[in-house]
Amino acid sequence: MAESSRMTARDTMRADARRNRERVLAAARAVFAERGIDAPMATVARRAGVGVATLYRHFPTRDALVHNAFAQQMETCARALSEALAAPDPWQGFQQMVETICALQREERGFSAAFAAAFPESTSQHAQFRHQAERDFATLVRRAQASGGLRADFRPSDLLVLLLAHCGLVTALPGDAAASRRLVAYLLQSLRAGTAGDPLPPPASLTLHSLPLALDGSRGR
Repeated sequence: MAESSRMTARDTMRADARRNRERVLAAARAVFAERGIDAPMATVARRAGVGVATLYRHFPTRDALVHNAFAQQMETCARALSEALAAPDPWQGFQQMVETICALQREERGFSAAFAAAFPESTSQHAQFRHQAERDFATLVRRAQASGGLRADFRPSDLLVLLLAHCGLVTALPGDAAASRRLVAYLLQSLRAGTAGDPLPPPASLTLHSLPLALDGSRGR
């Protein structure tokens, strides 16, 4: 009976620890979206309703917290690249990969900074992962160009320009999925060899009057 009570107590503690961990990760994604991945760890702990010591017990460093907060999204990116490489039509694979990554930017506004932070030079493992991703993407670009789908003057670094442009949009208009999809369609059309003018998604419900103040630099003055 005593052993059963000890087991129940341990199970309860494990369940509490799991809940605390999930609360911290959910709070981290929310705080990073609002304030960037450099937001104070104490802010994340307060949002999660746990003590700072509890946060550090689960995630000893900021890198560990960022990595775990967006682990699922990073896995989705890696899978999207693998699926693009395996696609019978390289251009279709390329498009689907870009759309997947942009959807992640739209759904998790802290993801863009986490994506950039996921490729540091601090460890050989991270560097190896980054180099492999770069090689795989370069292979996809060559295949898409050889198939006649992707314009011949596209360079792998152009993907970063595209993602930065889309990141600016979703940061300024976090709730406007229509604007996001339309921009991605514009960008993909511009990358296609011999663009045929495919139909775009419906336009965003946006006017000059409703442009965010952040775009004209007046916010915070």
